[in-house]
Amino acid sequence: MRIIALSTLKAFWTNTPAYRDTEEPTLAWYRQAVAADWSQPADVKAAFGTASILQDGRVVFNLAGNKYRLVVWINYDYRVVYVRFIGTHKQYDKIDAQNI
Repeated sequence: MRIIALSTLKAFWTNTPAYRDTEEPTLAWYRQAVAADWSQPADVKAAFGTASILQDGRVVFNLAGNKYRLVVWINYDYRVVYVRFIGTHKQYDKIDAQNI
């Protein structure tokens, strides 16, 4: 899979010292996602059992022992994952994951 954009993920853990603990779990997710070949939501669910599959290609991943949330939009036909949001549960509760 092609991930757009790693820079968004890096900015999260580098711009705020409190989120530095996100670096390793996020990179682990990134490495697994880059190596994946997801053609449908079931493929994502098989790789990440705790992922929440939303409508229209949106997926929510739990990172760092469920401390953070990552929302992506996946274009399955083109094998592209677009990072839409990364943040704490409190920050996640303030967004509409389906439309972000």
